[in-house]
Amino acid sequence: MVTTEAQKTKTGLQITGTVLPQEERVLTQGAIDFILKLHNEFAQRRFLLLEARRKRQKQLDQGKLPDFLPETAYIRGGDWQVGAIPAALQDRRVEITGPVDRKMIINALNSGAKVFMADFEDSTSPTWSNIIEGQYNLMDAVRNTITFESPEGKTYEVNDKPAVINVRPRGWHLEEKNILVNGQPVSASLVDFGLFIYHNGTLLAKQGRGPFFYLPKLESHLEARLWDDVFLFAERSIGLNRGTIKATVLIETILAVFEMEEIIYELREHMAGLNAGRWDYIFSIIKKLKNHKAFVTPDRTSITMDVPFMEAYAQLLVKTCHKRNVHAMGGMSAFIPSKDETINKIAFEKVRQDKVREVLHGFDGTWVAHPRLVEIAKTEFDKVLENTPHQKNIMRHDVNVIARDLLQVSSAGNVITEQGVRTNINVALLYLESWLRGVGAAAIHNLMEDAATAEISRAQLWQWLNNDNVKLDDGRAFNLDLYLKLYDEELNALLAQFRKEGRDLTYLNRAEELLDKLVLSDDFEDFLTTLAYRYL
Repeated sequence: MVTTEAQKTKTGLQITGTVLPQEERVLTQGAIDFILKLHNEFAQRRFLLLEARRKRQKQLDQGKLPDFLPETAYIRGGDWQVGAIPAALQDRRVEITGPVDRKMIINALNSGAKVFMADFEDSTSPTWSNIIEGQYNLMDAVRNTITFESPEGKTYEVNDKPAVINVRPRGWHLEEKNILVNGQPVSASLVDFGLFIYHNGTLLAKQGRGPFFYLPKLESHLEARLWDDVFLFAERSIGLNRGTIKATVLIETILAVFEMEEIIYELREHMAGLNAGRWDYIFSIIKKLKNHKAFVTPDRTSITMDVPFMEAYAQLLVKTCHKRNVHAMGGMSAFIPSKDETINKIAFEKVRQDKVREVLHGFDGTWVAHPRLVEIAKTEFDKVLENTPHQKNIMRHDVNVIARDLLQVSSAGNVITEQGVRTNINVALLYLESWLRGVGAAAIHNLMEDAATAEISRAQLWQWLNNDNVKLDDGRAFNLDLYLKLYDEELNALLAQFRKEGRDLTYLNRAEELLDKLVLSDDFEDFLTTLAYRYL
């Protein structure tokens, strides 16, 4: 490791993770010093914003529902727009997302998508090796030197028209336990952002391809303001022109949807667009409004983009973005190809319909999780966009969404089935098992599950158990006895499957322990990843 014990003591920064071969290149003294500067500058503000989240949650628990902020009405009513978007981010009709392992990066860059969102958050299990190797891999990708050789001897390298890299750091709520300052963990957001921009920001700016970021799980415009100040600090520190950094914000919390214009305003010098992060958005509604009977959600599969409250969210996002001259990006299609072409035919048609709906709503681009889906999505956007890079001229004056429209969760219906309960148990266990093994994007039942989709599964189980009079569609009360019965059956089936396949049960046993804590606790755990992180 580059830093000596004396240097660590002098700076107050300590690295506790296992020494890795990539550290010599990633954790240089300059990079470490930059992380320390970010921490010293912004740690206290981050702490205060997280405390504000907790206070807001108490208000929600006591019955105060989200609404548009009266104190920022002047921003929503103001005549302002965001400036020019860089050429590299003008055409974003299809974006592919995925973790930062070496093979995935190469396949994503070669996929034909316009943008690759390199994800340190929901699709990456934040083991120390995943974080450091991910930064190392992206350094090679930015320099176009990234290659990979499979165990079978197949060589992977990037073609001559790679996707544009956008990096998603971990959210404000997460910490990096392997980097301590005065004994306290550093913000995972600042670690992921800081390492990437320190090593790659200047080069990407010279290439005209960045540095670009996706910002996850914001809950207020004040959290966006913190990011904007981080960007300004980084630009000054490494010598970038003001406004060089561009960010797309994921609108994936029920609180952020009421502050979209304010979020754009706070980041206006660095703003590239908003994204409809649908899975985390559903999870956020369950989490934030968990104590209210009116917000008990039906089976996860019932909450599609067709239901009125989700459609209101999507259309308001498009209207807001185009009003302010930024891109509106559609959500993730989680389907992934199967070996069964009959299943693929059905899944691909669902993906196609999803993308048709998005492009007709006015979205400028969309997300997919697998290279085989790129062409399906691209075809539907090409039909509407043709040779134009986006459709920001579509202003959606016909959309008039009010707070009540965004909160009509009952419009999705109230059908909860035994199969829905079983699926949630099964998916939560399998995803947690995968995440604890260090794999944050898991193919489960022909869907690409990440932390966001797993969050819905475990949150629904908690919500259904902790609201009175929740019944299944067959009339049975959903209570602890029924849950434990179905849970035991699903767990035993997985244990039998693992034993039959000769798989290690260690992580499944830990997943069982974790899910019990997440579902059976009287208190709702804000994020499964914060609890599970203690096991890594």
